[in-house]
Amino acid sequence: MHNLTMGLLQERMSKYREPQKYINAGVYPYFREIDSHQDTEVMMSGKRVLMFGSNSYMGLTYDKRICEAAINAIKKYGTGCAGSRFLNGTLDLHIQLEKELADFVGKDEALVYSTGFTVNSGVVSCLTGRNDYIIGDDRDHASIVDGRRLSFSQFFHYKHNDMEDLEHQLMRCNADALKLIVIDGLFSMEGDLAKLPEIIELKKKYNATVMVDEAHGLGVFGKQGRGVCNHFGVTEDVDLIMGTFSKSLASIGGFIASDSDTINWLRHNSRTYIFSASNTPAATAAALEAIHILKTEPERQENLWKTTNYALEQFKQAGFEIGDTESPIIPLYVRDAFKTFQVTKLAFDKGVFVNSVVPPACAPQDTLIRVALMATHTKEQVDRCVAILVDTFKELGLLK
Repeated sequence: MHNLTMGLLQERMSKYREPQKYINAGVYPYFREIDSHQDTEVMMSGKRVLMFGSNSYMGLTYDKRICEAAINAIKKYGTGCAGSRFLNGTLDLHIQLEKELADFVGKDEALVYSTGFTVNSGVVSCLTGRNDYIIGDDRDHASIVDGRRLSFSQFFHYKHNDMEDLEHQLMRCNADALKLIVIDGLFSMEGDLAKLPEIIELKKKYNATVMVDEAHGLGVFGKQGRGVCNHFGVTEDVDLIMGTFSKSLASIGGFIASDSDTINWLRHNSRTYIFSASNTPAATAAALEAIHILKTEPERQENLWKTTNYALEQFKQAGFEIGDTESPIIPLYVRDAFKTFQVTKLAFDKGVFVNSVVPPACAPQDTLIRVALMATHTKEQVDRCVAILVDTFKELGLLK
């Protein structure tokens, strides 16, 4: 299209060429096609690759029982609900899943949303008013950021996991106003945990409200995988617990759990819940079956932690900088965007899929390779992954 016939939008968009720099250099790491099911090894362009870039922490995405539950739900209910939960889109399956989720995370009631992202954007945006405050960790997930942007409340953020800074932000707030602290329980890029016991102490001191995003904590932490709040024993003191189905629960969707009065408010005021079509029967049934498996097969969580502890030790011994991770999410810091993309490309060529993390998912000086473990990874697969990444980092002068 010639510039003279371009609209203002097209003209502005035509100047955005950041991805093309990496595409032209042959190191663009995104939208790589997988032509098999998600597992510890996947097929990509006819090549078998070790998968260390998945959020399927329990390794359940191709579990036959979950596949069957999804197929049976389609046979009974069809492929979609053709409406919102408010109108014709509520199934008995949704109600059953909500009851089981509330019980699982230790709250009165839960609401199921169509994605995890829309839980945070729809909940955070509607709990507080113009004269209230939302306070977040500066590494909170983008969906939390979008939720507070949609709110009319004043927003303060504190330095990552810095409790002195959190207290400083709380002291800035009007004592009589609602103060909503929203944090990731397990930070999805860095792999470290929120300091929930200290946050709860500050909550009580300043009469604040706490919401925890358990997207990456469910399945991984706590008894039977009930999450980081359960792990720290603070479930009763956390006001709202959010979770997603697309990680350990092998599906797609999300939920918010809280006391009955808060859920009553959200049910009638959260716009992403009211104005979204309801979760598909298959996705709902899959998440429900995954919850049942978590509760009856504790060995999955045990395997995940054996693999995690082994992998953490191997990466440390090899000399990688892995930060403060204490989870199956292992960041290998590169601190250079182009080299981060180069690592991903070279590792893939050698047979390992890992993820590049660059802004806006992290600060410019914190670019990293994100290695994610599953309960179904073997020791031998971890060894191969570590060996390939050692070779790759050395090839690029990132490891001695």
